[in-house]
Amino acid sequence: MTREEFRQIAANGAWKQNTSLIQILGLCPLLAVTTNLVNGVMLSLATIIVMAIAGLAVASLRNLIPHEIRIPVFILIVAALVTTIDLLFNANLHELYLVLGIFIPLIVTNCIVLARVEAFANKNPPLQSMFDGIFMGVGMLWTLALLGGLRELIGNGTLFSGIDMVFPGLHALQLLPKDYPGLLLAVLPPGAFILLGCLIAWKNWIEARAASRESRRIPDSVIAAGH
Repeated sequence: MTREEFRQIAANGAWKQNTSLIQILGLCPLLAVTTNLVNGVMLSLATIIVMAIAGLAVASLRNLIPHEIRIPVFILIVAALVTTIDLLFNANLHELYLVLGIFIPLIVTNCIVLARVEAFANKNPPLQSMFDGIFMGVGMLWTLALLGGLRELIGNGTLFSGIDMVFPGLHALQLLPKDYPGLLLAVLPPGAFILLGCLIAWKNWIEARAASRESRRIPDSVIAAGH
């Protein structure tokens, strides 16, 4: 894999084809789990592990899997990985496991995982497929972390609530005054929809500004020649 291929995979996964802001996939965990930053990050990390290993496995076995049964085989591979992650969470992060609940097993049916396995890993070499899974997960990670952090801050005035479930001894940061009443809407599904819409608009605004700057760099003579 060349450096240019790596850069393209990283840029596509983390920004250009962001699964949450561009492809709008996985809305169920996106809206349900991001009541705080820690929940969003931990579910994203579990998804990254599944996507990376699933991409590597599918790309390595793609020539051995009959085309007619590829989807059931892909689901079987993903389900085996998710079951392992689910058991590890239950054994080592039990309190967080109880909070995340059904959303860890539901990674099996997450459109993000199956879409990338079918669209990329089934057509590309193992190393590229593994990095594609990692960076698609990274795009999901920063989106869920930002959304969860905003919802937690606006809703409760804190950040890193529940961090003690991952790292015992650490505590949430109280960033707003203790008498802050909180905004209930932020931690409810409608608030998640509103903030997600704001994040999508923010990303589109950044890309529009970048495109505008790029167009201004093109000399007028080149534009005239093109016409």
